Amino acid sequence: MTASAKPLFRAMKPKPDKGPALGLDLHRQDKPVLARRKDDYYATAQPEAIRALFARDGDRIRECGAVWEPACGDGALVREIRAMGVPCCASDLIDRGCPDSWVADFYTCFRSRARAIITNPPFCEINARDGHGRWLRHTLDMPGWDYLALLLSWDWPAARMNGLGELLDTRPFSYCYLMRWKLDFSGEGSPPQRNAWFVWDRHDPRGGPHPDPSFRWLDRTDARQAEMQL
Repeated sequence: MTASAKPLFRAMKPKPDKGPALGLDLHRQDKPVLARRKDDYYATAQPEAIRALFARDGDRIRECGAVWEPACGDGALVREIRAMGVPCCASDLIDRGCPDSWVADFYTCFRSRARAIITNPPFCEINARDGHGRWLRHTLDMPGWDYLALLLSWDWPAARMNGLGELLDTRPFSYCYLMRWKLDFSGEGSPPQRNAWFVWDRHDPRGGPHPDPSFRWLDRTDARQAEMQL
C-alpha cells in the first residue's frame, strides 16, 4: 500500500518569513507621513465647491452686497465669486498672485471688509490641536459681517479639545452643507476626507444662537446652469 506523499509536500513548502522574533512583517511598508505645506496653503482648485454653495445660498450672499475672501491664495474662490456677479475683496498673508488683492495679516483686521465672508481658512489656524480655533474666534468677534461660510473638513467640529468644543457649543454655526463628493486639495488624487461648508448667518430666521445646528446635503450642482441654458 503506497504511503501518502502529502506530509512530504508539506515539509517542502516554504514557510512565510515572519521576520525577527518580534513578529515584524519585513515586507510591509508604512505610508510616509507627509509634511503639511508651508503656511498651510492648500488651494481650492476645484470650482465645484463654491458653485454649489451659490446654487443653494446665492440669494442670501447677494443680499450682503459684497464678499470678503481673507485667505484668497491664488484667487480660486475669488474668481468664481466675481464670475457670479458679486463684488469680492481679497486679501492674504502672502501674495500668491490673486488679482486685485492686498497683503494683510487677518488678525490685524478688526472689522469685516464686507457683509459676507467666504473662505477656506488655513487649517492650522482653525483646528483644535494647533490653532485652538483662533481663526474662528477672531472672525466671530469681528463686527461688520452678516454671513460667514467656511470650507473645512467634515469632522472639524467634532474636536472638543483646546477650547474649540466650548466655542462651538456657545457660538455654533447656523447650518452646514455636507458635500456628497470629495475635493482634491493636494492634487495627488484619492482625497481622503469629506468636506463641508459651515455657515454662520447672523440674520438666521430662527433667531439667536442654536445649540443644534441644522444639517443639509450639498450636491455637485452649478449655480451658473440656469444661465448656460439660456
